[in-house]
Amino acid sequence: MIPDLYLADLEAKPTALARLADALAEGDPFPSIPAPVRRVLLLGMGSSRYAARVAALRLRAAGVDAVAEYASAASSYPPGPGTLVVAISATGGSRETLDAVARHRGRSLVLALTNAPDSPVTEGADLVVPMLAGEERGGVSCRTFQHTLALLLALTARLTGSVLDVPGLLLRTAEATADLLDRRGEWLEDAAALLDGPHGVYTIAPAERLSSAEQSALMFREGPRRPADACETGDWAHVDVYLTKTLDYRAVLFPGSRYDEQAMDWIRQRNSTVLTVGGDLPGAAASIRYRHDDDPDVALLTETLVPELVAARWWLTPEPTN
Repeated sequence: MIPDLYLADLEAKPTALARLADALAEGDPFPSIPAPVRRVLLLGMGSSRYAARVAALRLRAAGVDAVAEYASAASSYPPGPGTLVVAISATGGSRETLDAVARHRGRSLVLALTNAPDSPVTEGADLVVPMLAGEERGGVSCRTFQHTLALLLALTARLTGSVLDVPGLLLRTAEATADLLDRRGEWLEDAAALLDGPHGVYTIAPAERLSSAEQSALMFREGPRRPADACETGDWAHVDVYLTKTLDYRAVLFPGSRYDEQAMDWIRQRNSTVLTVGGDLPGAAASIRYRHDDDPDVALLTETLVPELVAARWWLTPEPTN
């Protein structure tokens, strides 16, 4: 993994999003999926699973039997007709995903979602959908995570019959992303300093966008190798609030949960430090806003860029060693 190339990968997000928008505007990427399917099994690891969990929640909310599974799970839905398996792997070579999808080839309908169309995950797949994220030369899944989310939104719309202008959404996301990149000189240094504490950094997001917290925490761990963990906003008051009692607790909070105030009440009581991204909350130490951040779908696809850029900043200027 190479920090300056990782930063370049982030800077290329708007261009890649526009390219994906053009491709989706030209045609349905899922032409051979029958409707309806009886159930949907989304398989992946790491960032792929983070994105899959958001999609599975949306599918269930629309009445579709769907689950996002660790590809490493020893057992899950059995293969069979009526089951759509979505195998997600940016590189196309994730061992766990290959093992899991092997149980379904020839027995379930298999869709391979990958950034490497000629990779092992596509072998025997009934449908291959390329992420079109381009090469991530920094070695970190950042654009592929964003494109995975976008394509899963398109798949959800297809399976549920809902109306979602995904190409238009991607163009708004490109504008939002460009806005954060163009104005980073106004907020990045302050955000990096605010989150730079002795006990790591924590990330908080509503269930519908939990992937944002999970991906953000992963970026802090994967690049600059900082301790970081993610939590769902409502669950935070049951599992992470205790850390504010004893740690110099510093967190990124993505607003949008009905339980934002519950979390912020504890934050204020404990004088903890929270940076909000995409909304303002009383008691936050700072807030970063961006274009179209009032659209939850744009937020889902955009907001991780703030922690990603902070991670790049820390990675490029590592902590001094004694």
